[in-house]
Amino acid sequence: MGTLLIKNLDAIVTCDASDSMLQQVDLFCENGLISQIGPGLDVKADRVIDASGMIAYPGLVNAHHHLYQVFSRNLPEVQNLELFDWLVALYEVWKNLTEKTEYLASLTAMGELVKNGCTTIFDHHYVFPANGGDLLEAQWQAACDLGVRMHFSRGSMDRSRKDGGLPPDSVVQSVDEIMKDSVRLIEKYQDNSFGSMKRIALAPCSPFSVSEDLLRESAILARQYHVRLHTHLCETKDEENYTLEKVGLRPLAYMEKLGWVGDDVWYAHGIHFNTEELQLLASTGTGVCHCPISNMKLSSGIARIPEMLEMGIPVGLGVDGSASNDGSNLLEEIRVAYLLHRLNSSDKAPSGYDILKMATMGSARLLGRDKEIGSLEKGKCADLFLVRADRLELVGAMFDPKSVLGTVGLKGAVDYTIVNGEVAVENGHLARIDEEKLSREAGEQVKKYLGR
Repeated sequence: MGTLLIKNLDAIVTCDASDSMLQQVDLFCENGLISQIGPGLDVKADRVIDASGMIAYPGLVNAHHHLYQVFSRNLPEVQNLELFDWLVALYEVWKNLTEKTEYLASLTAMGELVKNGCTTIFDHHYVFPANGGDLLEAQWQAACDLGVRMHFSRGSMDRSRKDGGLPPDSVVQSVDEIMKDSVRLIEKYQDNSFGSMKRIALAPCSPFSVSEDLLRESAILARQYHVRLHTHLCETKDEENYTLEKVGLRPLAYMEKLGWVGDDVWYAHGIHFNTEELQLLASTGTGVCHCPISNMKLSSGIARIPEMLEMGIPVGLGVDGSASNDGSNLLEEIRVAYLLHRLNSSDKAPSGYDILKMATMGSARLLGRDKEIGSLEKGKCADLFLVRADRLELVGAMFDPKSVLGTVGLKGAVDYTIVNGEVAVENGHLARIDEEKLSREAGEQVKKYLGR
């Protein structure tokens, strides 16, 4: 890491606590951190970017994804299915994951994310086929090749179809196997240093694919090692009916019983919480990652995001799996979230800027990193993206740069993405990867993986 000077910015949308927007300024990065922001900085740098006519935004933080699913998107046989049937069908594909497939799928999905301004990626990986290899190591190699900040998860499933769950036997493991591997991966990937490029969470898949013992033991282990907890919750009414039938409790009450509430826990989706449950989330600081496009595609419902924000529940934004999205673009998620809640909640809906803050500071808070990432301030990580304000698609739209990514949206890749003070996207293209070569290799691997 060296030094980077971004000069002549039209504006910086900081997403700080004061919601500041700084105009006609420079930004100087040293050793991966922002060291100065101000007009006409008189500094020498290893690299200088002339950002005349550009707006700087904090790097987006993707708080829920399944990167491997990018190789099973837009399959015609699952396009009109809802969650449970969709999962049963796709597990027959996912059980064939290998290290090579994982690497190229991760590179593809993260490449799309970073081209659209995402700088920190949390991946909820819970499919570990027998003899599939070291899938998280494959993800880490892809993250290093692209230069993105990575949050892994040691996901898990121990309840297969024979136990009343949805996945086949070949992708579930015993609680003892999962706990042993969880310790190994925590020791390998949990870097607690300020600005670290890798961290990990424990993330059993969902109440309907894991046992009570696995949920309880995961919570105990996570607190022992001071890592965070994540799972899917309240995504569908089918899940609610499942827990009511099996344990006589609604999903959140079941998770609370097993130690799964607190400011070190965040759930994906959270669509079907009732008001009393929202109050529990608020009082305990338990977070929710909103995934609107996936929720719409799978007909799962609309999360009560306006109420969650009003109550102070930590809320972030995620892409969810590339097979239920069917892409990896958090900028698109921002605009869809804005429009969805305008339709559903009218004047009570969050603004375009509110949604941007969900995708930056909100998601950073879910990951426990809001002191490091999520806003552009002196001393924080130099994670940001630049957008040329005079591009044709934004003519007449830049009187409110803070909200434009929600209200108008961005068509096409960002101009620059910078992670840890290093350029990852330049002039709309990946700076470290040959995109044409990746597209060819990934396309060939998809055909082998799918057998079609």
